[in-house]
Amino acid sequence: MSKKISAQTPEKLTGIQLKKIPTSAVGIKAIVSALSHVKNEVGLVQGITLLKNINQKDGFDCPGCAWPDPDAKRAFLAEYCENGAKAVAEEATKNKVSPLFFATHSVEELSQLSDYEIGKSGRITHPMYLPEGKDNYEEISWEAAFKIVGEELNSLNSPDEAIFYTSGRTSNEAAFLYQLFVRQFGTNNLPDCSNMCHESSGSALSETLGIGKGSVTLEDFNHADLVIVMGQNPGTNHPRMLTALGETKKHGGKIITINPLPEVGLMNYKDPQNPLKWFGAGQDLTDLFLQVKINGDVALLKIILKLMKEKEIENPGSVFNHQFIEEKTAGIDKMLQDLDNYSIEELVPQTGVSFVKIKEAADLIINNEKIIICWAMGLTQHKNAVDNIREIVNILLLKGSIGKKGAGTCPVRGHSNVQGDRTMGIWEKMSTSFLDKLDVEFNFKSPRKHGFDVVNSIEAMHQKKAKVFIGMGGNFVSATPDTEFTAAALKNCNLTVQISTKLNRSHIITGKKALILPCLGRSEKDFQSSGEQFITVENSMGVVHQSHGHLEPHSEKLLSEPAIVVGLANATIKNPTTNWSAFTANYDLIRDKIEAIIPGFENYNKRVRVKGGFYLPNNARENNFSPTETGKANFTLNEPSDIKLDKHQFIMMTIRTHDQYNTTIYGLNDRYRGVLNERRVVFMNEEDMHEQNLKQLDLVDLKSHFNGEERIAKGFLVIKYNIPRQCTATYFPEANVLVPLKSVAKISNTPTSKTVVISIVKR
Repeated sequence: MSKKISAQTPEKLTGIQLKKIPTSAVGIKAIVSALSHVKNEVGLVQGITLLKNINQKDGFDCPGCAWPDPDAKRAFLAEYCENGAKAVAEEATKNKVSPLFFATHSVEELSQLSDYEIGKSGRITHPMYLPEGKDNYEEISWEAAFKIVGEELNSLNSPDEAIFYTSGRTSNEAAFLYQLFVRQFGTNNLPDCSNMCHESSGSALSETLGIGKGSVTLEDFNHADLVIVMGQNPGTNHPRMLTALGETKKHGGKIITINPLPEVGLMNYKDPQNPLKWFGAGQDLTDLFLQVKINGDVALLKIILKLMKEKEIENPGSVFNHQFIEEKTAGIDKMLQDLDNYSIEELVPQTGVSFVKIKEAADLIINNEKIIICWAMGLTQHKNAVDNIREIVNILLLKGSIGKKGAGTCPVRGHSNVQGDRTMGIWEKMSTSFLDKLDVEFNFKSPRKHGFDVVNSIEAMHQKKAKVFIGMGGNFVSATPDTEFTAAALKNCNLTVQISTKLNRSHIITGKKALILPCLGRSEKDFQSSGEQFITVENSMGVVHQSHGHLEPHSEKLLSEPAIVVGLANATIKNPTTNWSAFTANYDLIRDKIEAIIPGFENYNKRVRVKGGFYLPNNARENNFSPTETGKANFTLNEPSDIKLDKHQFIMMTIRTHDQYNTTIYGLNDRYRGVLNERRVVFMNEEDMHEQNLKQLDLVDLKSHFNGEERIAKGFLVIKYNIPRQCTATYFPEANVLVPLKSVAKISNTPTSKTVVISIVKR
């Protein structure tokens, strides 16, 4: 295979159209867009049948985001969003990638396609093998494929020379078996997509509150006095969240939005579940919008904390919840003292927000107690990302806004079941108590040395210290930073294996040998020897529930994810102490083992068969902070951004389009930002454009700067946009090449995809 194959999306423009930015999100246009995608991929008749089963209590969980479903009544025909419909349509597509497709398309030819074109090729129907030196994948039997993996793994000098990646789409059952297989093989090299998105949230919340998950439920939004949404674009990434925010407003609550871009969905939306609201003015959501500079969040939150402190000194007992602080927290004196090291005059310019608006936000926080703060990757992908989250916790702790109805932390997770994967043990540094229970239940000694996360895995492969890569779902090469460095790392491997439903760029950037192992999708029926099976998932708020596919499989050659893991284990583990094949026959047996090891899963098989599922324990929700080092909720000291830009430099953040979910590209439009039929764009402030002598739609190259290194992404169109000075935004994965692998968040080691220092060069 040619080593000249580039991992970057090809530099080709597709014919941009700029439209007026809409004033409202969702509504009839979203419904029309969703149905159009469904019609094109599967046909309307089958599509409607499919849609009515998404997120229903007897249906299948949407393979898109992890936003929770209502505990009680659910919408009859629309308990999903536009992007959820697109995700399901993509999975159920009529298009198929068969052995004939691979025979007529070489890997080099496929590399010339855009990510959008690759994804639209269709569902993979057969296991495929790319032998060393060959240009085309060939059909292979499952038995032969498993044998290749087993032989390659067992030929390694150490189990630590293998990397086992996991995407958030994987079910609880598959994830549990996967980590068991990996640990019985002898390593903790279990990087996952959390390492790149919400690892900063988990690190901060575990330290401060004793659990790496959020503390609120969906019902809490009905009771909140104030909801603060930070670094997040729900209208595109989690549209069903808008319904929850609408409930907050309906019950008299206020909403503050803090983000570098004014996202349409957070300003006004039209409820798709209510035909009477499809037209008309829509519902206003945001009461106060703070257009913060990229990575100005700690500075902004610190000003608010200082204003809270000043008000409390003026009128003791009017701001702080002293009973909660005294009984439940530790470290308040140091935190309050540290605030004196910063002046408001010094902090305000870092935010890009007027002091008047910041004070207005502080007043809303001061005068309310039931406060929910939500965030996503706009806060978690910075050098000081953990500081961002800990500063949020500081505010909530001062108000006693944890562990009460209508208040708490709400990290909005991305991929469906990304939270469940971590619960199941997909982590490179699981607790000793988890590993001890695993050893007792399965009669082996699991490794204790911490494994590689995503960044460390890429470095290990690049240094040839890791020689086999196995990806359970996802699109590793397009999801990770430093695209060319990552591609070179993967090419160093002796074998790369991708367990997938659809074709993606990670099937093109391979090791010396490569396998594609095609699996069932969420929407498909799963028949094993004991009968039809269901899987389970955990949503963003800790509810575990079942997911039951309704479609016939795309191909008789597809295996379920649990069956693939069992096949890998049987081909690899020598002298096994586990009857792996039994797990394939009946997934209840997997759930019995989960129950034996993981707290909160008592009577798992019985409870998960109750429609709607069950909540896992959450100590923060219950005002119990004993798992922290102090046994209490911890106040912390946090630092604002330390980035210093030269005159002609900018901070770039990567973002998604509206026709995208993670690395899956559904179409070429970003409707809510007025950009159609193009992805290679860079959003800039108009005054910055003038200083750079740039005009609308000028063609530019982007250069990133880190520790004397330069990276380049070629061929982007400049678009004038409402964004703070010296801030820019571009879409991923096209701009991932600019994100340095070694630029990571402190503590969490998450790549800093939201703070990339760039310069812009006009063609």
